[in-house]
Amino acid sequence: MDRRELVQTLEDEQVPGALYDIPGVHDIPVQPDAYYFLRPAPEGGWETGLRERSQDRDISRFATEDEACRDLLAKLRARPRPPDGGTETVEELLAQGEELRRQAHEEVQRALREHRPEEHRQEEER
Repeated sequence: MDRRELVQTLEDEQVPGALYDIPGVHDIPVQPDAYYFLRPAPEGGWETGLRERSQDRDISRFATEDEACRDLLAKLRARPRPPDGGTETVEELLAQGEELRRQAHEEVQRALREHRPEEHRQEEER
């Protein structure tokens, strides 16, 4: 497996592109706080790891590109998958938020109406 085949496999498996950086094949335009990488090692061969807060962590070194690609693929496959769903558009999510706020407001108003008469009764009894 080479880097291009790896990227194709990750795309086929719908692994979010922001999770990995493979220079020259899959570059992240705006790098997040943490992501996995595969790159040529400075002393030859290849390395994979996790770049987190501008620090390289968990670096593994390999003699061949194939080994490095398979390692990165295994790391990305081992990550927990997000729950199903998440297909809502921003507009749908905002509409849901508005509906939740409306319902909460109605519940507060109803609770206030239900408790007011009792408060008045208690004051009248005193």
